[in-house]
Amino acid sequence: MARKIRKGDTVQVISGKDKGKTGEVITVLPKEDKVIVRGINVVKRHQRPTAQMRQGGIIEKESPIYVSKVALVCPNCGKPTRVGFKFLEDGSKVRYCKKCGEVIDK
Repeated sequence: MARKIRKGDTVQVISGKDKGKTGEVITVLPKEDKVIVRGINVVKRHQRPTAQMRQGGIIEKESPIYVSKVALVCPNCGKPTRVGFKFLEDGSKVRYCKKCGEVIDK
């Protein structure tokens, strides 16, 4: 299944408490229609000490956000945009920016 938002993309939040902030997509959760974005939707969680984390306490971590609340930032024009799909002459399917029309990835 082709996804409009992928891991490693830069996205901007278009609604909610973090509106206007940008960050990189860390994880995509396609079954839940959510993404985890670095520095966005940060929540505090109580963590008990484990073997990996010797000291417990309150930690901050990113929480998933609905994919409909983020827009891909086009690497060519630098603006948040919608994503479209098209086929190139060689038959490969690529994503393109709906604002400037440039291919996002190859």
